[in-house]
Amino acid sequence: MSKRTLLSIIELGGYPDFKQIYRQAGYEVETVTSVRKALAALKKLNPDVIVAEFNFQSDFRDRTSSLESLLAVVQRLPKTRVIVFYEKDHAHQLARLTNQYPIHEALAFPIDPAKLKQSL
Repeated sequence: MSKRTLLSIIELGGYPDFKQIYRQAGYEVETVTSVRKALAALKKLNPDVIVAEFNFQSDFRDRTSSLESLLAVVQRLPKTRVIVFYEKDHAHQLARLTNQYPIHEALAFPIDPAKLKQSL
């Protein structure tokens, strides 16, 4: 059986390292520090799960965040599930994004480790 892969995108961080939870759930973890690096990684990686942060950027003219670029690419990977961490204050901006692109789960900060385990 091949190893399941999880791509963790930690741009801002400031929350616990969940690698242990990911590994306990049976994933091999690959971590990058930007969506740009994640997009490059997706050229050679076909992860089962992507965990990313929704960092709302009001200065973007045509999108809400760099996550939007990632979700557009993930559309071509139908087996990949996306879990998004977000600030409660940005829930309505995230809703606009999730209306356009399906995501597996959205978890508000502070992240509940039990909910994270459950969504994996």
